[in-house]
Amino acid sequence: MTAVDGVSLEVPEGQVVGLVGESGSGKSTLAKAAVGLAPLTAGRISLGGAPVPTRGRHRPLQMVFQDPYSSLDPRMTIGESVAEAMPPGRSRAQRRAEVERLLDLVHIDPAAASALPSRLSGGQRQRVALARALGANPRVIIADEITSALDVSIQGAVLNLVRELQRELGLSILFISHNLAVVRYVASHVAVMRQGRVVEHGPTARVLTEPSHDYTRELLAAVPGRTTRRSRP
Repeated sequence: MTAVDGVSLEVPEGQVVGLVGESGSGKSTLAKAAVGLAPLTAGRISLGGAPVPTRGRHRPLQMVFQDPYSSLDPRMTIGESVAEAMPPGRSRAQRRAEVERLLDLVHIDPAAASALPSRLSGGQRQRVALARALGANPRVIIADEITSALDVSIQGAVLNLVRELQRELGLSILFISHNLAVVRYVASHVAVMRQGRVVEHGPTARVLTEPSHDYTRELLAAVPGRTTRRSRP
C-alpha cells in the first residue's frame, strides 16, 4: 500500500501553505517523510534545490506534532527541551538567554523554563513546542494538526500566535489540518490531498471559494453553512 504517491508540493519562502484532506489521505505521512520519520522509497525532499538532510538533531525542517502531551519529554524541564534543539557552539549563558527569548516570543513566562511539562496546559505545551522548533533555526516549520487536540477556546490563541510568528519572523510553514476554516485563517496557499495524491492546489481564497476538483467541493460541502462556486472551465 502506498500512503503518498507522486506528490509535488512547494512551500515558498516566507509563506504559509495549508495541506488539507480527510484522515488517511497521506498528510501526516508526507510530513514525517520530510523530516526523516517515515521512509522515502522514491522521489526526494529538497530545500533550495539541495536534498534535505534527514539525520541528525539539527535539521533545516522542524516539525511540531499534534499531541502536545506526548511531544515533550516529561523528565526534562521546559528550558532543557527548548535548548536541546539549538545548534551547538553556544555557552551555557547564551543558551539560557536564547531559551528566555524564545519563550517570551511564544508568550510563555521565561520563569517557566525551570518547570516540567506536567505543570503546563495543552496550549502552553504547544507554545513550548513551537519555541523548541524555532530554537533549531529552521528553514521550514511543519505544523501537523497542532490545534486539533486543544480545546476550542485555546485553538484561536495558538492560531493567532502562528500568524504573529510568521509575520514577524518571515517563517515558511507547511500547516497541516483537516479543518478548512483553520487553513483559511493562516494559509495564503492550500493543497488538497486525497488517497496520497495532491488533487488541487492554489491560492487559498480561490481554492476554498471556487474549487476545481470534485473532492475539494465535497470537503467544502461537509462544512456547515458553507457555499461554494464551481470554477469556470
